[in-house]
Amino acid sequence: MSQIKQMIILNRQGKGVKTIARILDISKNTVKTYLFKLDKLLTSNRSEKLTVETLLGLDEPELYTLFHPGNPSYKDSRYEYFKANLGYYLKELEKTGVTRAVLWEEYRQAIPDGYSYSQFCFHLDQQQTAKGKPSMVLDHKPAEKLYIDFAGKTISYVDRETGEVIACQLFVACLPFSDYAFAMAVPSQSTADFLYALSRCMEDLGGVPQLLVPDNLKAAVVKADRYEPDINQALEYFANHYATAVLPARARKPQDKALVENQVKILYSRVYAKLRNMQFFDLTALNGAIRTKLKSHNQTRMQKKPYCREEKFLADEKALLGDLPAERFELRSYSLLTVAKNNHVYLSADKHYYSVPHTLMGSKVKVAYTRSMVFIYHEGKKVAVHSRSFKIGAYSTVKEHLCSHHQHYRDRSPEYYRNQSAKVSKVLYEYVCLLFEQNRYPEQLYRSCDGLLALARKSDTGALEKACKTAMENGIFSYKFIKNIIENHMEDESVQNNNTALPKHQNLRGKAYYSNQQTIKF
Repeated sequence: MSQIKQMIILNRQGKGVKTIARILDISKNTVKTYLFKLDKLLTSNRSEKLTVETLLGLDEPELYTLFHPGNPSYKDSRYEYFKANLGYYLKELEKTGVTRAVLWEEYRQAIPDGYSYSQFCFHLDQQQTAKGKPSMVLDHKPAEKLYIDFAGKTISYVDRETGEVIACQLFVACLPFSDYAFAMAVPSQSTADFLYALSRCMEDLGGVPQLLVPDNLKAAVVKADRYEPDINQALEYFANHYATAVLPARARKPQDKALVENQVKILYSRVYAKLRNMQFFDLTALNGAIRTKLKSHNQTRMQKKPYCREEKFLADEKALLGDLPAERFELRSYSLLTVAKNNHVYLSADKHYYSVPHTLMGSKVKVAYTRSMVFIYHEGKKVAVHSRSFKIGAYSTVKEHLCSHHQHYRDRSPEYYRNQSAKVSKVLYEYVCLLFEQNRYPEQLYRSCDGLLALARKSDTGALEKACKTAMENGIFSYKFIKNIIENHMEDESVQNNNTALPKHQNLRGKAYYSNQQTIKF
């Protein structure tokens, strides 16, 4: 069904019937039938006027019901089997003693009602003749194609916290007309990272080419096939969003994307080699360095040509690119999760915890995540937004999501208590500062400060200040001491020194008395 949109886009770009049929690998009659129905839909007297933009904006099933496409063309099952085993036959023919007759006998044992010997040889001749065709220099048109591939070698940075070397994939793309290149490092060759890099490439180019020509990587092509490759559905959505079409390179045919293969080789020396002695601590810094080296590469004069890639691109190609859409394409994944008692949800794709407002503990929430962001919804309402993190077992916590008690617990620090006491009184601030100079365990000091702040809320400020002054005069730094002074209304009294001498009197027992006691026998 998605090929209908591809056909509409190509037709709007001015492609002929033959060109569309070749790109989409469908018959010319089918293309003519679709175009006839398209013209009929656009010119019919309907209650609501249909336009090309309206059709492209429809979902695939809705568009399918408007066109009612016919059944797929008939294919001979014998040829499908022959085509699937063709590589084996051609490889076996290179071995000593293996002839066409031997292969045909083995073929008929597997498929008794298969091709006759003459038909078998005819199809082999067809393939061997095609295989022996010489290569040719392609005449590329400006802004027509964008070749896409990943470099075979990884490029890395160092995690600042753990010291681990993180290997990244290098996404590479180029416009064959000007050979203008784009490259950036991404964590993996996953569909999400691939489409993110491709969208950044479009933004760097400042426009959209007519065709995307990816290699047969899994993020772009589900099943590689010379004639009918199955394109990843996410890539089809991406192409429809950017109003372009996808034409994968043939499997195991590097000559189909020779320019981007050559770009990778050049970038090994102009990017990899230049950065080999430099160390980076995050992906952003690594991509910044790649961008600098890539700019130098695009501005380097090409051999046997009086211009550089950037000059050719700006002069003859950039103005012909299609317009970028208003919003960048984002691939979203969804998951239904339960909020744990610690008001976090565990996203297994990241092996990471994300906070949710504490009032939703035990509730079911829907989590939508893109390559860089995580959105959490409850009953259709967005309740939390986080930057996506891939630190295994770690927590991404927004302070406001915690209950007041937990927020206070996280905020505790000497500076926090100094600031809180300064809001109450200058004397209390001075007392708290002296309290933190004591050689005591921090948790004990925090609890003493909590008690003092609680007293400040319940007591008269003047009485609290007098009690603090009395405590400081006597060098006593204790919440209980301040509390006793205030509760017993002793803030106006001074603490007396109890180390006074006893009065003299006659009732004293000396050394002689205790010596006589020892002689008494019982």
